[in-house]
Amino acid sequence: MHNFIAYQQEQGMLQVWMNWRTLLALVAVAIVTVTIFYSRYLSGKIAAEERHKVEAWAEAQQFIARAGADQDISLATQIMAGQGSIPVIETNEKDSITNYHNLDSLKVASSPDYLVRKLREFKARNEPIVTYLSNDAQSFNRYYYGDSLLLKQVTFYPLVQLLIVALFIVFTLMALAARHRSDQNQLWAGMAKETAHQLGTPLSALEGWVEMLKENPKDTAMLQEMGKDIERLKLVSDRFSKIGSQPRLEEHNLVDILQGAVDYMKKRAPSKVAFVLDAGGNNTVKAMVSPPLFEWVIENILKNALDAMEGKGMITVQLREGSKQVYIDITDTGKGIHASNLSQVFNAGFTTKKRGWGLGLTLSRRIIEQYHGGELYVRHSEPGKGTTFRISLKT
Repeated sequence: MHNFIAYQQEQGMLQVWMNWRTLLALVAVAIVTVTIFYSRYLSGKIAAEERHKVEAWAEAQQFIARAGADQDISLATQIMAGQGSIPVIETNEKDSITNYHNLDSLKVASSPDYLVRKLREFKARNEPIVTYLSNDAQSFNRYYYGDSLLLKQVTFYPLVQLLIVALFIVFTLMALAARHRSDQNQLWAGMAKETAHQLGTPLSALEGWVEMLKENPKDTAMLQEMGKDIERLKLVSDRFSKIGSQPRLEEHNLVDILQGAVDYMKKRAPSKVAFVLDAGGNNTVKAMVSPPLFEWVIENILKNALDAMEGKGMITVQLREGSKQVYIDITDTGKGIHASNLSQVFNAGFTTKKRGWGLGLTLSRRIIEQYHGGELYVRHSEPGKGTTFRISLKT
C-alpha cells in the first residue's frame, strides 16, 4: 500500500510537473522572445519618427526666428504646435540651457537642478540636433530630447509582460500542485477503500466457515473452502505488493487465466447472468504477463460488467491472436457508457456507482500499460446496449 502511494506520488509528480513546467516554460520563452524582438522593432521605428519630429520642430523654430515680417509662418507654427509629446531642452553654442519644451513647469520651478538632471539624461539618450542662427556658423542652438511617453511604454512593455507571464506560470503551477495534492489524497482514501473491498469477501466467508465449523468440527469440506479463502487473501496481498514494484513477466497461457477469472466471477454473479469464453477454438494462447495482476485486471472489468448488467444479461470474453498482438474483448449487455463519460472512465475517482471510489479501471489501465506494455481502452459502448473493453498485449 505504501509502495503504491509512493509510486503514484513519484510518477504523478514527475509526469504532471515536468510536462506542465516544460510546456509553460516554452510558451513563456516564446511569448517573451517574440515580444522583445517586436518591441525593439517598434521602439526603433518610433525613435526614428520622434527624431524626425524634433528635427522638423527645430527647423520650424529656426524658420520663425529668421522670418521677416511679410513671410508666412503658419506652417512652421503648425509644426511646432504638433510636437506636444517629446521633451526637449534647448542650449546655446556654450551648451547653456536657454529654453525647454514639454517638461513639467512645476518641477522646473521647484527644483533648480531639475533641468540640469534632465539635460544629462537626454545627452545620454540621443545625439543633439543643431540649428544655426547665422551663416557664419558662430551662433547655433542644440536641441537635446528625451523619450515620449509612448516610446517609454513600448520600451518597458516586455518587462511588464514578462512579469505577467511569470505570475501566470506561478499561479498555474500552484493550482497544479494543489490539484496534485487533492489527487493524492483521493488515492489514499480510494486505495484504503479498495483494499477493504478486496479483503472483505474472503474475510466474511472465513467468518462464516468458522461459525459452521464450530457446529460441525469434523466437516472436512468446510476446511477446504476455508483454505480457498485463505489462498484468496494471499492473492489479494500479493497483488497489492506487486503494484509498488515492477513485476516479473513470464509466459503464460491466457486461456487458462481467463477461464479462472470467469469461473471465479461466475460463482459470485446472479444466476440470470451468462458467461461465455470464446478463444476462437484455441486451447493455448501465450503472452508475457504477471498472472496475479493480469487476473486482477480481468476481474475488475468483469465486476464493472456485472454492475452494469443489473442482475441479468450476458458477458462475453473473446480472445483472438494476431501476428504480433493478442486481443481480449470483454463485452457486456448492460446499460452502456454515455459519450460524455467515455473520456473519464479511466480517471481516478470517476464512478457512476452509488458506492465505489472509481479506482478499478484506473488501476487496470496502469497495470496493462505500465507493467505489461499493452493497451486498455473502451472499444465500443452504446447506452442501453452494452460496452466492450479491449486489452491488447504484445506476443
